[in-house]
Amino acid sequence: MCKPWVMAADIDFLPRGACSIAASLELVGERWSLLVIREVAWGNHRFSDIVRGTGAPRDRLAARLSALVAAGVLEKRPYSDSPPRSGYHLTAAGRDLLPVLQALLQWGDRWARDEPAVRLSHAPGGTAEHPIDAEWVCRTCGRPVMESRVSRELTPAGRALAGLPITEEHAHEH
Repeated sequence: MCKPWVMAADIDFLPRGACSIAASLELVGERWSLLVIREVAWGNHRFSDIVRGTGAPRDRLAARLSALVAAGVLEKRPYSDSPPRSGYHLTAAGRDLLPVLQALLQWGDRWARDEPAVRLSHAPGGTAEHPIDAEWVCRTCGRPVMESRVSRELTPAGRALAGLPITEEHAHEH
């Protein structure tokens, strides 16, 4: 049975940046980062193509690409020896961001744009194209979470970061 949406009182004490959302935003929360990931996901692997697709200033784009490679979101693969050139490709961590981009696209279509500029779909096994949706779904029951209630609880790691005691009860949660 799902519990109502609750804010555990001890979550208020979680240090700034300890939340996984905050940590994620440190890596990919800057505008150019997500646009770079979009471009690479859409097949633009060369620096010049990414510049053209994002409109980012070249120096800022170079910094973002370096940071995304260092964070393991992108990897560089050589495509030319003379002159030496490399393209950028998504790693597993980068591919795991694709549903995030889809959710932002859907949100933007609904709340930030009058008319969608792009729609994404897939055609499994050569069948007709199917629209793609980003949806928050319970892994256990398969129901959309928006219709359910959600509870939050600090994990032992979160309790340690917040400087809270990890009781015997909390030690066996994972």
